[in-house]
Amino acid sequence: MEVNQRVTFIRDVLQSSGAQGIVFGNSGGKDCALVGILCKKACDNTVGAIMPCGSKRNYALDRDDALTFAAQYNIETRQVDLSPVREAFLLAVSAAATVTDTANINIAPRLRMTTLNAIAASENRLVAGTGNRSERYMGYFTKWGDGAFDFNPIADLTVTEVFEFLRHLGAPDRIIDKAPSAGLFDGQTDEQDMGVTYAAIDKYLFEGTATAEDLTIIERYHAMSEHKRQPPPTFGGSL
Repeated sequence: MEVNQRVTFIRDVLQSSGAQGIVFGNSGGKDCALVGILCKKACDNTVGAIMPCGSKRNYALDRDDALTFAAQYNIETRQVDLSPVREAFLLAVSAAATVTDTANINIAPRLRMTTLNAIAASENRLVAGTGNRSERYMGYFTKWGDGAFDFNPIADLTVTEVFEFLRHLGAPDRIIDKAPSAGLFDGQTDEQDMGVTYAAIDKYLFEGTATAEDLTIIERYHAMSEHKRQPPPTFGGSL
């Protein structure tokens, strides 16, 4: 029932837009896998793009998991190597400004979304978003990067629920068992970055309870990222 409702949602979005297909970023992670499965069920003309960008794991573990998942669900896969693009971009920007670590980390997600939009515009596709509710609440996404998309069929699901969906749909264990990571740099994991587990975040979202330490982190992340969840301010208001 839940799967069918999401498939119907995707089909309705496609029909109203006049698009003929879907493209999504296939990082080999949990969210991409669930979005890919749902999109493939809704539209056979679904393409997953593997986009390595600087991190060694992008060319190994992440790519292997992405290919394994795509093969199981018969999803067309394309690879776009963005590492040389990132290097050239950094070189160009560095001539105008000193690029901070934060700015540097956000380059890859924005290059990936630029790539997805280029494919979508060239082939009359929509870009599927792959962010979940837990990440959105924490602001753990890149503004104008993975936070930009045409539609998102899993935005209301916490990480806990994403894993439950994947188990229900028979996704590969290697994806379900892998520590959640944006793959931004080698050794990076979401929970290490934030300093709090997804289990703790989801418990807070479900029950409104958390340890004092976890609550401090969760509230800080949520408050600092509020701008990411709002449309940019415009003089004169909305049309």
